[in-house]
Amino acid sequence: MATILEKTAGLVAFVRTVDAGSFASAARLIGASPSAVSKSVARLEQRLGVRLLQRSTRTLGPTAEGAAYYERVAPHLRAIEEADDIVQVPENVRGLLRVTVPSTLGRPLIAAWAGSFLERYPDLKLELSVTDRRVDVIRESFDIAVRIGELQDTSLIGRALGVLQYVLAASPQYLDRRGTPRSIDDLKQHACLRYLRAGRPLPFTFADGTRIVPEGPFDTDDAQYLIDAALAGAGITRFMLMAIQDDVLNGRLRIVLPAIPMVAEPVYVLHPFGRQLPLRVRLFIDFLVEAVAGYSVR
Repeated sequence: MATILEKTAGLVAFVRTVDAGSFASAARLIGASPSAVSKSVARLEQRLGVRLLQRSTRTLGPTAEGAAYYERVAPHLRAIEEADDIVQVPENVRGLLRVTVPSTLGRPLIAAWAGSFLERYPDLKLELSVTDRRVDVIRESFDIAVRIGELQDTSLIGRALGVLQYVLAASPQYLDRRGTPRSIDDLKQHACLRYLRAGRPLPFTFADGTRIVPEGPFDTDDAQYLIDAALAGAGITRFMLMAIQDDVLNGRLRIVLPAIPMVAEPVYVLHPFGRQLPLRVRLFIDFLVEAVAGYSVR
């Protein structure tokens, strides 16, 4: 008969494998070898008498029975991890923190994290997913999601971090070649790089209510590619100032129409926890507040 320790090891291996999508990735999260994780899951399947994971040469995912089992056991595993957090103090906090952020926040967030948060809490490991896709925070086992724009209906707990300023910008090379716009109408004569949301380009929206959807040579749903294209001299686009602050200060980008403000957008941090926030999550939210404060519109 399996001991309680053997059962727990199998549960952890199974849940982390579903979370990570492979035995190798789960092994990195757990701190074990891929073969040990695979064997733990196999022993769990043998004990339950049912196949939990569908294995093939290309994919690994839960069977129907495995998905149902995951939905029941994963919240309990998270509760155990939260209980560990309760007895920790900031100086000794440790563990894995899974965070998802939009691509425009990835670069400035990492710069702030490496320079301050990592030094303060060296035993915390950050797993950062940089994507403009709206992830399912609970189903995909994230601790924190950062969202830009007004929140849709959600069951998650939210906290406002601030209101972020947007600007139009282009490289000096592009502006020297094509000229600098002096009015919103001038933008119609320029190459404008557009961000796609749900397959449609977002308009350039100004604080006075003016909205235009300019034409241009490049559309993408990845904001970092817009920055890269602008740095390469492809055209003008709308950026979060926080995302390009260093490029502006170093002269790699110039703000276009600086006297005509654009609409600002709120930024929120969401989490699936109740009132009892795990310490690692609370500390990272405090860090986010500090990191965003310097870029927030007052």
